[in-house]
Amino acid sequence: MKVLDAIGLSPDLRRQLGPILQDWRHTVYLWRHTPLALAGGLIVGLFLAVALGGTWLLPYNPNAQDLANQFAHPSGAHIFGTDQFGRDLFSRVIAGAWIELEIMGIVSVISVAIGVAVGLVSGYFGGWIDEGAMRITDMFMAFPRLILAMAFTAAFGPTLTTTIIAISLVDWTTYARLVRAESRRIKEQPYIEAIRCAGAGQIRIMLLHVLPMCASPVVVQMSLRAGTVILTAAGLGFLGLGAQPPTPEWGIMVSEGRSYLVDQWWVSTFSGLAIAVLVLGLNLLGDGVRDIMDPRIRRAR
Repeated sequence: MKVLDAIGLSPDLRRQLGPILQDWRHTVYLWRHTPLALAGGLIVGLFLAVALGGTWLLPYNPNAQDLANQFAHPSGAHIFGTDQFGRDLFSRVIAGAWIELEIMGIVSVISVAIGVAVGLVSGYFGGWIDEGAMRITDMFMAFPRLILAMAFTAAFGPTLTTTIIAISLVDWTTYARLVRAESRRIKEQPYIEAIRCAGAGQIRIMLLHVLPMCASPVVVQMSLRAGTVILTAAGLGFLGLGAQPPTPEWGIMVSEGRSYLVDQWWVSTFSGLAIAVLVLGLNLLGDGVRDIMDPRIRRAR
């Protein structure tokens, strides 16, 4: 409240912003006192900093070949060593962070948009719309996600764009199920019935009153699913069905080094460690976000 007083806002506006500011302060407090969220946030924050500032961190061109310097051991000149083409692995791992961020971000946006739209319409209207949408969802969920993504990429060609589209088309089902359950619960609440009796239309109720109440579980689920998106993209790259060489994608780099794992262990090791650390950070962050957004924990603290 001291911040609002210092800004010089009107009393009415201060009364409206006060609870919001108090809620944010409580969220920051919970974040600082939730070890999982703090550890995951630090790892993901470091990843974002590397991905966004990678251009200034690259000591070499990640795709520049130096055949006279093949399989150089990790050293001061090449921190992570070089690969079979003499390319600096540290530069390639740093450059790959942006590619992983691009995949994770775009896939999350597309899959959330599709899943929320399907789940909201299905759960709110019910009936044959719900039945048809859920049977389509069941069809997608009947196959393992990686296998279905492999089928999409094999059908349309292995490229980075195809990888993003394929993962998006198999990842939306989780959000659809979640939003459907939430919207079915919310639409039966007394305040929704009161809004309906006041003359609000179905679309207005669905978009302005039901959808915002589904945001919290969707955010939690998105943070939990981000690690799976990275693993799926890396798996496709490892199998040769994702982004193609010489793209410095971490899954491709692990795949390229598997033939040299005994003697030139560093070719696969550092990109594999990058995947492991990032997925661990995303999982820790997702668990922390779930705990922070749990109403029971918020009230207890």
